[in-house]
Amino acid sequence: MPKGRRTVLAVGQVDDDLSVHLGGAGVAGNLDFLKRVRQAEPDAWIVYRPHPDVRAGHRAGHLSDATVLEHADSIDSGSPLMQLVQCVDEVHVLSSLTGFEALMRGRPVTVHGMPFYAGWGLTRDLAAPNGRRGRRLGIDQLVAGALILYPHYVDPVTRLPCGPEIMVDRLADGSTPSVSWLIRLRVLQGKLRRLMTLSAELLHGRPA
Repeated sequence: MPKGRRTVLAVGQVDDDLSVHLGGAGVAGNLDFLKRVRQAEPDAWIVYRPHPDVRAGHRAGHLSDATVLEHADSIDSGSPLMQLVQCVDEVHVLSSLTGFEALMRGRPVTVHGMPFYAGWGLTRDLAAPNGRRGRRLGIDQLVAGALILYPHYVDPVTRLPCGPEIMVDRLADGSTPSVSWLIRLRVLQGKLRRLMTLSAELLHGRPA
């Protein structure tokens, strides 16, 4: 990160994801989002983080490096995400869960859409206000509602309903399903699709 300059992380998403369609507040995909980040932060050093499923070739929303760098200053696709979040002055998201995780780490978050964690006084909200939200919540109240009170969890070992404490224990001791042949096949499929996308960019000299 450049010293003495405001730094911003812009988190890309999957363009055709329902969270973008229903919670994106009219933002038309990653390119529109990135343009809005630059408009909101004209003097900042903007780091763009593409969504891993888009980067792997599984989902829509790919932007060529040249297109990204018309609006951002750098691209990061390999750093540990939460370490990157804690290195910047502010995080900009559309509806990504990264914004929620950044809030839990005490980072300032600007939201261009209307995800579940916006509208409670914890984020800088650029979308129109949601009439169903208006009271102020603390971060502990938001986390309790999102991770403890609202969800229903299933123990990956017993396949029975369980509380969040058991899920945390399972994650900590590695009691999660192993990688199946279907997951391996999907990884291969993503690599092939990404190779085709990059090849099209090189052949045509424009974003695929």
